[in-house]
Amino acid sequence: MKRTFTIAALALSALLLMASAASAQVAPGTYAAVFDDTQAPSGTHVANNSADPSCTVAEETFDVDCSAFVLGGVGNMNATSTLEAEYTATIDCNNPGNNRNNPIESHEASFSDTDSDRVTPGRNGQLRVPATSASAGSVEQVCPNDNWVPEIRAGTLELVSFTYTLTFDDFDFPYITISG
Repeated sequence: MKRTFTIAALALSALLLMASAASAQVAPGTYAAVFDDTQAPSGTHVANNSADPSCTVAEETFDVDCSAFVLGGVGNMNATSTLEAEYTATIDCNNPGNNRNNPIESHEASFSDTDSDRVTPGRNGQLRVPATSASAGSVEQVCPNDNWVPEIRAGTLELVSFTYTLTFDDFDFPYITISG
């Protein structure tokens, strides 16, 4: 009996741990790049006077800002940088003349913001990669009635995940990945 109870308790603990991990949001802070040297031209490196690539998640807005950086040794190889951020929030729909503390309709929403840049090398085989950002505020929210005004309810916005990649042409996978 005691053994059955222990096994059941362990199974329940594992289930609760997985559920909390699945619903966890990305924490504010700075996230570092992971490099895969097999997915870039031979000799590719972060240029001497450039900071390493990183992404920062803002404290209250959960905006994701990825830094600009310079890669050397890329020759004439073009690349694409992409940032995608996934959010969830409660959206309150208000009649423009209505009390905002009493929305007409509310619903849970999942939405994403994506920023992508095509990057071509400049002189001396250097690739100047611009800063990239994603924000929940730049994604248009919707309500069932076009006359209602959608608003993200304070305290409900969560950044579920983000992924930044830099992928060179003619390569199958990203050279740089930053995720949270």
